[in-house]
Amino acid sequence: MHKKIVVIGAVAAGPKAACHLKRLQPEWDITVVDQDNLISYGGCGIPYYVCGDVSDEAELRSTSFHMVRDVPFFEKAKGLEVLIRTKALSIDRKNKVIQAENLDTGKQLELPYDKLMLATGARPFVLPIDGAGLDGVFTIANLHKAIEIKQRISKGLVSRAVVIGGGAIGVEMAEALTDLWGVETALIEFMPQLLPRIVDWQFAAMLKTHLQEKNVAVYINEGASAILGDGNGKVTGVQTPERILEADLVIMAAGVRPRSELAQKAGLSVASWGGIVVNQRLQTSDPDIYAAGDCIAVTNLITGKETYAPLGSLANREGRIVGDNMAGLASRFKGVVGSFIMKAFDRCIGATGISYEVALSEGFDADYALIAPSDRAHFFPGEAIAVYQLVFDRSSRRVLGMQGFGVMNDSVSARIDAAAVMITNNAVIEDFRDAEMAYAPPFSAAIDSINAAAFVADNLCANRLRKVDMDRFLAWMKDFSLEPDWVALDIRHPLESGPFVEKFGPKRWVAVPYAEIRGRQAEVPEDKTIIIICDAGTRSYEVQIFLDHIGQKNTMVLSGGFNVVRRIGVDWYPK
Repeated sequence: MHKKIVVIGAVAAGPKAACHLKRLQPEWDITVVDQDNLISYGGCGIPYYVCGDVSDEAELRSTSFHMVRDVPFFEKAKGLEVLIRTKALSIDRKNKVIQAENLDTGKQLELPYDKLMLATGARPFVLPIDGAGLDGVFTIANLHKAIEIKQRISKGLVSRAVVIGGGAIGVEMAEALTDLWGVETALIEFMPQLLPRIVDWQFAAMLKTHLQEKNVAVYINEGASAILGDGNGKVTGVQTPERILEADLVIMAAGVRPRSELAQKAGLSVASWGGIVVNQRLQTSDPDIYAAGDCIAVTNLITGKETYAPLGSLANREGRIVGDNMAGLASRFKGVVGSFIMKAFDRCIGATGISYEVALSEGFDADYALIAPSDRAHFFPGEAIAVYQLVFDRSSRRVLGMQGFGVMNDSVSARIDAAAVMITNNAVIEDFRDAEMAYAPPFSAAIDSINAAAFVADNLCANRLRKVDMDRFLAWMKDFSLEPDWVALDIRHPLESGPFVEKFGPKRWVAVPYAEIRGRQAEVPEDKTIIIICDAGTRSYEVQIFLDHIGQKNTMVLSGGFNVVRRIGVDWYPK
């Protein structure tokens, strides 16, 4: 049966749904409408275009076989009708007609439909502060903005920049400005850490330290109170409660909000925060209207709660599901676990599931296993340290999330992806412990990081391992009076432990090498709480087991060890 399909929005979810549906139902008439003239581009690639990794904006709009996804492409290669510079004004659900307007000519259009898809995307949040409209202040709203930013930089008009917002886009833009162009860049975030609620503070701290090493000035716990101008409409800087940061360019990366006004106006169900409410088939409250992409509310599969996940990868998956269901194939989008990864200069950081902080706030009996292993066999050239954290519920042993930080290669990505699949299927610690990961020395250690993190989680649940949280240890290192009965037991090589004994004194810092602990156990104080320290925590756990065996159970292990401490960045570390 012949049908008319209209898709509003032509960036990610919309084109995916339209093209997939046309393959399933070649005889149907499918019209795609978008108010922009640049369509079907990889928005997540914008920072890489600005920094030069992607040399031409057309590459963000091209297929893998190098055809630009423009109107002629969709009409000739895909068989779709595409109306650009056309804005949908309203939806008449009773008569199934969309009122639209050509933004160049002002011509009014009526678009009848049998089935309708809303893929209206999201708009950047503009902070309600003075100066937001000055020349030189940008949001990363679309490809046009990215092109203008790059043109200004390439013409030498930008020497100093401020990025407002420490989320993924903000960090990526700070890198883009600094790495290729050498722009003096400051990044400000009003929350106490970068990537708030995405990763835990240790991982945010490692990211912050690396950005600072690469000459990005990072200010956390500090929001923008005003954007300053020169009196002639041009930006000159950003004011915070603590300082004034001079700038020729300001990028506002304070998050995005769903574009759901059209749905609201049509009387569709919309969440209080703006996401269009859909079921697992991605139908709205009107069964003939579907929605997908950055405009919808989705379900978090861990908490079971409504959430927002504006990612191009999800938009494409959702678009295919809409195409299936419009064609009569029953497909479901169950929800998300929140998988994320990003590059930051020479490092990458990723996560899936929920963080320890979020797990506690959601009422889970949460704990975490923090490890810092090699990213490949320790004997293989190029081996480097990666840091992982497995978040789990002690009562049910369900794994709630995993985070990773390491050098810019595929090691972290492979582990986060594996964890995402398992967490989606309600995996428990045993599933991670027993997961069979591909092994060869160039790619991983014989005990994979996925397995190693689960071993630590298993030991914690069984109370075989007692750990001290990193934040509590760092607080003690800043002020020993906080825990006057604590003593560090450093089991590293004397060349590593010696500077600490010299700096902090033998009463506060006891050094006994790992291989000598069984013969020198008498040197370990019995009247103090012992914090056992090595590079990663593995040897510390073995020493804790030995000391437990001889009846000395006054110990805690610093999980992750000094591999994590060094990457967090502390001012007390001996030079």
